[in-house]
Amino acid sequence: MTTILYEHPLNERIRNYLKLEQLFKQVDSCAGSDICINHQVFFNALFAIIDTLERSDIRGDLIKDLEKLQQNLVIWSQAPNIDTSALETNLKETVGLVSQLKVNSQTWFQLKEHKLLASLKQRFAIQGGNSSFDLPQLQFWLHQPTSTITAEIEQWLALLNYIKNALALVLKFIRQRAEFKCIETESGFYQDSGEGLLLLRIKVAQSAQYYPTISGNKFRYSIRFMLPCEESGRRYSKQATKFQLARC
Repeated sequence: MTTILYEHPLNERIRNYLKLEQLFKQVDSCAGSDICINHQVFFNALFAIIDTLERSDIRGDLIKDLEKLQQNLVIWSQAPNIDTSALETNLKETVGLVSQLKVNSQTWFQLKEHKLLASLKQRFAIQGGNSSFDLPQLQFWLHQPTSTITAEIEQWLALLNYIKNALALVLKFIRQRAEFKCIETESGFYQDSGEGLLLLRIKVAQSAQYYPTISGNKFRYSIRFMLPCEESGRRYSKQATKFQLARC
């Protein structure tokens, strides 16, 4: 059965992680395609990554999460029937990422101080301010040889790799904390305790004509399913509802 996956963070730290994960996917996708066509998405995503790193102590949060993961991996190594090879690989990666994060404290800050990026970022922050006639320097850059553009983009993204890789590992293990379970409700509404949870993952059949809206925190969460509505945009679903839920 083909499903649509919805994810919802239950604290601000995980919210920042998911936002950065999506932004990294956008810059990677654009960097691997025709940048002349996708440069708007690329730079918007890149500047959003810089702003998020500047506003939040993502590096500090990742170090704490990776050190906790490192401790758990050591404990899990004592369990019977453990996949020793996979565990050692993950432990080695975790230790390496912690070391990189501690050494490369402000590598990404070079992007904030980059002259071209700084001038573009000012205009991209203004609604409609990134038109070609406002940014002749961008037009000039976009018409440089492809090899020059590709090399510069790779240099920029390399400054963020240690953040991206640490983020991917932390989120991988958070998502593996729980398996999906089938749930049925009669009224399109579901709620439960959120104690100890970081992330909700919901799968809904693609053929279903409803979608979940989630609200909650570390104490309690609720899921209310909605139906599309031409008059109001959406309306509450009061029908019997089936979905899969992983409480991570």
